[in-house]
Amino acid sequence: MASTLVDARDRLSAPARLPSFRLLWLGQSLSLLGDGFSYIAFSWITLGLTQSTLALGYVLAFQAVPRALLTLVGGSLSDKWSPRTLMKLSSWARAALMAGVGLAGLAGSLTLWMLCCAAAAFGAVDAFFQPARASILPSVVGREQLAPANALLAVAAKVSAVLGPAVGGVVVALSNASVAFVVDAVCFGLCGVCVAGIRPLPRPAAPAEEGPAGGAPPEPPLSLGARIRAGLRYAFEDPRIRTILAVDAAVTFCQAGPFTVGFATLAKVDLHGGSATLGLLNGALAGGAMLGTLVGGAVSSRPRIGLLIAALAGWLAIGTGLLGFVGNTAGALATVLAMGFGMGFQGVFGLSWIQRTIDGSVLSRVISVDMVIGYAVAPLSLVLCGALAQSGTAPMFAVSATVLAVTAIGILGSRTVREMR
Repeated sequence: MASTLVDARDRLSAPARLPSFRLLWLGQSLSLLGDGFSYIAFSWITLGLTQSTLALGYVLAFQAVPRALLTLVGGSLSDKWSPRTLMKLSSWARAALMAGVGLAGLAGSLTLWMLCCAAAAFGAVDAFFQPARASILPSVVGREQLAPANALLAVAAKVSAVLGPAVGGVVVALSNASVAFVVDAVCFGLCGVCVAGIRPLPRPAAPAEEGPAGGAPPEPPLSLGARIRAGLRYAFEDPRIRTILAVDAAVTFCQAGPFTVGFATLAKVDLHGGSATLGLLNGALAGGAMLGTLVGGAVSSRPRIGLLIAALAGWLAIGTGLLGFVGNTAGALATVLAMGFGMGFQGVFGLSWIQRTIDGSVLSRVISVDMVIGYAVAPLSLVLCGALAQSGTAPMFAVSATVLAVTAIGILGSRTVREMR
């Protein structure tokens, strides 16, 4: 037993022995901390300037829309140049933007239109960073280390996602939002320095695995539109990749609304709690996901990914359905913890399969397609769940459970997908 635990620990920590992976890990963490800072800073300084929640909605929309529209462009350019180059340039561009906003705020010259322009520019530049961040790993670690490396990156991402807004709030409370923008700029600048220090592995592109996803599609004339279309074809023509995209869309749909509108309604109405209960639910989800991620990264075998994602959809369907009927906080927390564990465990292998199987020349484009689908599905989920929650949590969770159950059945119905490894 002790030997097994030592082996698992060694597998999980192996990527951390590589200097380039440590730089990637630190750079990603700093970038996500900066994202959390920017959300708090934009929100607080907008409310301070305008005293208007409508104005805050405008600013946040100005940031979200360019990010969604340009993510496919970012994925295409990342494949054409390199993920490292785009991450580096994007980090330094975000640092310059945040520094400019912070200095303007400290000088007292910041206006709402300047905030809207800065938010739009930030979202646009961030659209080039995100696909590159998800596709750079195969050039940093060996194929056998993808799962533990993804686990370490995912845990750091979850911790940074919590710490960023929390530390940003403290900075704003102790000083003002303009100072938070300056600190934000430092985070992004240091991220760029870390990424610039990454040295890709000196090896040719790893041969892809068997099947339609194994080889890159013939490249048309390399216009931007042609590259994007080639990436879309590559993603949707392969049944295995279509399955990954469909599962991610279903999980996003059943996470965006149910885990925000649903958790809030569950905590307040069904469990007769308050903000503390809502915090416990979100904490249980995050804690379960972190635990599942670490366990997935420590597993030595390579599970059959098709069956694993079907199991995840079924597991989440059961958990989501139970949330509509659970009558006490302890039961809700246990259910959410188990759901988070499944999401974290499968997430390690799902992303590793994508990075291991898809040809490097189109990897960022496929990942950007997945991201754009998520951007489209999330607001639909929020609106639908908001409408369903008016009749109680049971109908809302029942719809989500049905979507997930149908997804699981569809996966099991395809032999090609079942045999994915």
